[in-house]
Amino acid sequence: MRFISLTCGLIPKSATYTEKTTNITYISDADFIDSGIVGRIDDSYKTLFQQQTWTLRSFPEGQRNCYTFNLKENSKYLIRGTFVYGNYDGLNQMPEFDLHVGPNKWTSVTLEGVANASIYEIIHVVAHDRLQVCLIKTGETTPFISSLELRPLNNNTYQCFTKKKENNNTYLTHESLMSFARIYFPQTPSFLRYDEDVHDRVWVPYKNNKTVSLSTNLTIDTSSGSYNVPQHVANSAIFPANASHPLNIWWDIGDTNAHSYIYMHFAEIQNLGSNEIREFNITYNGGEVWESFFRPHKLKITTIFSRTALSSSDGKFNFTFTMTESSTLPPLINALEVYTDVENLLLETHQDEDPKSLNIRKLAASDLNGAITPDIAGLTQLRELDLSKNDLSGELPDFLADMKLLTLINLKRNPKLNLTIPDSLQQKIDDKVLILLIDEKLGRKFPLVAVTVSVVAGVITLLAILTICFIVARKKHSEVPSNINSETRSTNQSIRTKEGIFTYYEILKMTNNFERVLGKGGYGRVYYGNLNGTQVAVKMLFHTSASHDYNHFKAEVEFLSRVHHRNLVGLVGYCDDGDNLALIYQYMANGDLKENMSGKSGGHVLTWENRLLIAMEAAQGDETKMSLLF
Repeated sequence: MRFISLTCGLIPKSATYTEKTTNITYISDADFIDSGIVGRIDDSYKTLFQQQTWTLRSFPEGQRNCYTFNLKENSKYLIRGTFVYGNYDGLNQMPEFDLHVGPNKWTSVTLEGVANASIYEIIHVVAHDRLQVCLIKTGETTPFISSLELRPLNNNTYQCFTKKKENNNTYLTHESLMSFARIYFPQTPSFLRYDEDVHDRVWVPYKNNKTVSLSTNLTIDTSSGSYNVPQHVANSAIFPANASHPLNIWWDIGDTNAHSYIYMHFAEIQNLGSNEIREFNITYNGGEVWESFFRPHKLKITTIFSRTALSSSDGKFNFTFTMTESSTLPPLINALEVYTDVENLLLETHQDEDPKSLNIRKLAASDLNGAITPDIAGLTQLRELDLSKNDLSGELPDFLADMKLLTLINLKRNPKLNLTIPDSLQQKIDDKVLILLIDEKLGRKFPLVAVTVSVVAGVITLLAILTICFIVARKKHSEVPSNINSETRSTNQSIRTKEGIFTYYEILKMTNNFERVLGKGGYGRVYYGNLNGTQVAVKMLFHTSASHDYNHFKAEVEFLSRVHHRNLVGLVGYCDDGDNLALIYQYMANGDLKENMSGKSGGHVLTWENRLLIAMEAAQGDETKMSLLF
């Protein structure tokens, strides 16, 4: 198994060392992050801690600083961050900040004192072959980290599924698990980790005056499960000090909203007589049944765990182990692990992917409240963000302006949100590289027709069209249908055209995930595409939920499908897939009207004779052509 063990701030970047108590080799973090400042704890605190916490990396600049790891896709890892302040900056001031895995918050980091270590662990499934662990500045103090460790786990262990509802459908999502406690019950208290635990989990000894600890020198079979319980954890157990009394174990998570996942490890470590029976029931919080008539296997570990999340109205959990009527021996337990769930609300994305919206539109109408989370800034490939129909509050954050690929933000129907637009965001709106949809300001509509003229030998000019074609168009203009804009979009409405209909997935394939941009405007972007060997131009329209905007799109498709002229670009097809609307045109290898008139397309400038000839030919077209030109 490949461990990643980083000593943060270790210099030079090529330096390595082997920690004496665990025999784990640590390396510098310099190859995993490109920001931060190296620091060292005060020398007077070094003797209190292992070497991996003597140095650290702090982040006085930027709100979000991330470590990036190349890992195995869809694999499970234990991730551990260690924080020792040690008055490295001479300020004697405890920092407070957040820790994220990918775009989702892991926890808030709090420090108990200058000479105290805070250790946080999470069990997380890596969605892609890359993972980011990020420190987020939340106030005036500076985030820092001493050590960062990643340990692979068996994929069929520590399952955490939470029921979610979307569009009246219930489904399970995989959440992450944050460690709350991992305890065992040795007669001689000592912390235990690698190499006794092959996954380098940290086991903390536990003892109180109401229990008795016993151990055995016999080998415990831990191979029956996938949890790889260490031998020195499995060969000891606690019993109630008074054998006739129940065994009680309790803890307080401190969060009434948190869900708890519990893993209990059992093995019979005593040789039982022929008439001896150890059998007990396990209940929690006043009678909820956890396990009934349980008998631990002799010298063999059995793990009992939560198949669904447990909750408590006051954040407290009290487990009671009670002998059954047939039992002659008191209950026991060998080890206990407690985790809380971490919701993965935002999807992790591969850094090399270039999707259109990263499924972020699923956050619309999701009962979100509070300020817009800075987690979103971690989605560096995000193009569209739909947070409409929620209960968000606070300010519009500046970091949205720093997201280079973001082209659309929908914040409609968030009545508590302060709609004052930051200058940096307003500048991107003014530059027409970003559309912001809010209740006070309507988003841009795309025009009824957006026809681009294509040429082989030449192009028509706007002046010639207006002077010559207007006479012909005027005669039949009254016959143009007038009810197009009165239609509304419905599930049974279809666009009447013989042109090709494409799904959004086909658009992604056609454009190679929108790899090459041909042009952009206030209504959408045009991308280069390849359709079965034929070059095309794909115009992706910005998302909109307004029915009248969809009617413009529908009308444009139907009009263009009836236009066929050698001087007008042809419509190859369109995409009407949910919120994804696209028009697919013939590709104009010789450039657009402006380029050809100015000579910037690389060819010669059109003569007036050619321009008038093209204008006359266009003027002889039918009524629909004229409507398009105007």
